[in-house]
Amino acid sequence: MSLPTRVQIIDVGPRDGLQNEKQPVPAAVKIELVHRLQAAGLKEIEVTSYVSPKWVPQMADNHEVMEGITRLPGVRYSVLTPNLKGFEAALADAPDEIVVFGAASEAFSQRNINCSIAESIERFAPVVEAALAAGIRVRGAMSCTVGCPYEGEVAPARVGYLAGLLKGIGVQRVDVADTIGVGTPRKVQNAIEAALAHYGIDDVSGHFHDTYGQALANTLAALELGVWNFQSSVAGLGGCPYAKGATGNVATEDVVYLLDGLGIDTGIDLDRLVDAGAFISTELGRKPNSRAATALLNKRAG
Repeated sequence: MSLPTRVQIIDVGPRDGLQNEKQPVPAAVKIELVHRLQAAGLKEIEVTSYVSPKWVPQMADNHEVMEGITRLPGVRYSVLTPNLKGFEAALADAPDEIVVFGAASEAFSQRNINCSIAESIERFAPVVEAALAAGIRVRGAMSCTVGCPYEGEVAPARVGYLAGLLKGIGVQRVDVADTIGVGTPRKVQNAIEAALAHYGIDDVSGHFHDTYGQALANTLAALELGVWNFQSSVAGLGGCPYAKGATGNVATEDVVYLLDGLGIDTGIDLDRLVDAGAFISTELGRKPNSRAATALLNKRAG
């Protein structure tokens, strides 16, 4: 078994992690979180989204946050843009990459954006075209690639179908996301292999939720296929709105601890990452949702 020698992590905490927080998080705190993440060695950070403040009030400060960040060379700052209006708003803030999203489940697509998978791709096509014309990279988040809260298990063929559609409109790389965290290693590998029928290994990333405690096992399963790009969220920020009481994104600290133990280079300083997670957790008034961070913080205190 040959694992990758290095892994690139995209921390999605500032966007995917904070978007469902009920309490308003000040822009200054979001900016500080991004600064702490890049200081810890993160080279890709998903910063904010350009959606209607009516739907996601937490991201209404997108311009303020993007303008407030001190950008470091070699760090890629991405933002979510669900439509052309959102992309045009984002353009003023010069993101390095935009993210569009589709679902591998028809039921999920209908419930979330009131259209079929094929129709959602038609909506994204002009966004992708405009981004590429502006020299901005495009990533496609593929949600519900293993299971759906409405229709249950999702067949790998559906993942392949979505990946093919995204490839067809010019999306450069895709995330295979286990949105509700029901995946187990073999199922996750099947979903990734379906995406690999359309994208090269360098352009496929794993995005795992830890609802059933399988995210690290699924990360290892993806590594076994050669996947070396992953998304995670500092301090395990982000709940899963479709599975009551469930945890959300796998914690970046836990993934880095696993990778360090495997001798895989991430370029991330785990201690500084733990500090970043402790910072945002304190701001939110709770403890980090990371087993590794908890253990390391307890060790420090002891």
